[in-house]
Amino acid sequence: MTELKKFDFKQGFNRETTQYAEEGSWFDGDRVRFRAGRPENLRGYQTRALAATFDGSARDLITWSDSSGTSRIVFGTPDKLYEQDGDQLYDITPIVTAVTLASCFGTSSGSTRVCCSDAGHNQKVGNYVLFTSSAAFNAVSLQGNVYPITSIASANVFTISVSSAADATGSDVGSATFQYYLPTGFSVVAAGLGYGAASYQATVCASDTRAWNQPASSGIPFDVTQWSLDNWGEDIVANRSGSNIFYWDVDSSTIPGQVHAASITTSPISVNSILVSPNDRHLIAFGTNEFAVDATVSGTFNPMLVRWSDQDDKSNWVPAADTTAGEVVLTDGTKIIGAKRSKNAINIWTDNSLWTMAFVGPPFTFRFTQAGSNCGMVGPHAGIDFNGVTYWMGFGNFYRFSGQVETLPCTVRRFIFDDINQNYYTKVYAGTNSEFNEIIWLYPSGDGTECDKYVIYNPVDNYWVYGTMFFTTFVDKEVFGNTITTGVTAAGNNIYNNEPVSVFVGANNETLSSFVESADFDIADGNAIMFMNRVIPDYEMVNGGKIKMKITTQQFPEASEEVTKEFDITNATQKVDFRSRGRQAKVRVSCDSNGTSWRWGSLRLALQGDGRR
Repeated sequence: MTELKKFDFKQGFNRETTQYAEEGSWFDGDRVRFRAGRPENLRGYQTRALAATFDGSARDLITWSDSSGTSRIVFGTPDKLYEQDGDQLYDITPIVTAVTLASCFGTSSGSTRVCCSDAGHNQKVGNYVLFTSSAAFNAVSLQGNVYPITSIASANVFTISVSSAADATGSDVGSATFQYYLPTGFSVVAAGLGYGAASYQATVCASDTRAWNQPASSGIPFDVTQWSLDNWGEDIVANRSGSNIFYWDVDSSTIPGQVHAASITTSPISVNSILVSPNDRHLIAFGTNEFAVDATVSGTFNPMLVRWSDQDDKSNWVPAADTTAGEVVLTDGTKIIGAKRSKNAINIWTDNSLWTMAFVGPPFTFRFTQAGSNCGMVGPHAGIDFNGVTYWMGFGNFYRFSGQVETLPCTVRRFIFDDINQNYYTKVYAGTNSEFNEIIWLYPSGDGTECDKYVIYNPVDNYWVYGTMFFTTFVDKEVFGNTITTGVTAAGNNIYNNEPVSVFVGANNETLSSFVESADFDIADGNAIMFMNRVIPDYEMVNGGKIKMKITTQQFPEASEEVTKEFDITNATQKVDFRSRGRQAKVRVSCDSNGTSWRWGSLRLALQGDGRR
């Protein structure tokens, strides 16, 4: 006799073993979360109204409200540093060198190629230069424009490409002030060889530079360029890995787009990441130059060094009796990976250990305590604090710290670490979505070089899910009412309002598809063939549309699948009649409809035993 049997599956994805062995669980999915144990689709995202896209993929992003209540966004890419103001995106990249030159351009009639002469320019292809105080020459106007360098003709000449062709051929024409941007960083992992290993005066060993035409050693690894951003009051301190520290004053930016972040010239010359300590307000550098009296602030680079400025003084890095500036070298690791503020302390990760840094006042300023070993973090942004507990992605495991280091039980651990591109661990980016009590890690998968997938852990309901997405940074909703992300697409790189209320489509009304699939289930431990002829779904849908459901059967776990007809389910669907047989089955619920919000409840199947063969 056919009987209705109810199927409720355990929340989250469970795939540490096989799809057959995980019976009673959800096994796979994309763009879903669980609420009260039931799966539902994620809300969508919208492109923020910006006048232009930006260069490069964002590596760090910060949102805050300034003293006037204006909501602000600053983010850094390997190419530039940007600030969003309303619907405008402004380039605030630090300018590191400026020189005023005369008779410095060359053109060819009908060509958009312009030769720029600057003796010993020390530039490389892809660097940017801003031209000011420039008069037009041969129908070419450079005034106020930023150009990427397209080729290096010699140590004294580089070329750019302009939008309008010159109307005459000429050399040694025009004059301008060349304002060179902070040199462009790396977006892919590479190993430099010989003369190709970085450019003239490039930082090779973080403290030394090499002369023109001098080869570097082979196999020098160039890590992906990172940014670390933090607030100094309502202003911003910024560091691009390997550079010194920069400062952007909100109040000085009265002419949008014309005020660039300025170098803190007295800061260490090479820093891997920064953070501002809470309450006591010290600017802290992680992986940086040791203090040297003869060099004032910048001695030998030490990747395990923590160094901080005087209290409330971002410019004074000199340890002295009348300052609180200082430094400490950590142990248990080869380099500091990153740091994050947490409850009562700052957590610091090396590639092998976790340390806490707590303010204790004079004479030591900070106390350093090793909290764990063999628990290093994969990248500078792979850790996050959630309600006073710190979570991070390590090399093969997820961890949390709430007084002691714990390996986080994970029902998708093997799947994630088999999927992630380990060459790009440093691009992993952690964020929180407090609306849903979620911690999210964005990561590059397979052979991908940019983040294209995510894994989410809900520490309140204790479940894991994963899926596909193109975001590279992720910030919680405190400032803008929804999470803010940056993403890399074929249409250009943009900032997104992620999961605003009642939005269930992608940018530009693209469909945001979603699905969830169960593990296999059977009757009588697979000893009997199941015969199924009716399904009674339990679901909620908003904004119309439809969801799809299909049931797939197999005779054996490794046998070919037999797919039952895929059913369309609308708000009018009460039941679906069908006929299917198999020893085991699984159910898949999916949605490809724009604007549809769906939530799955329970499933009742009419089934009976149908013999043993």
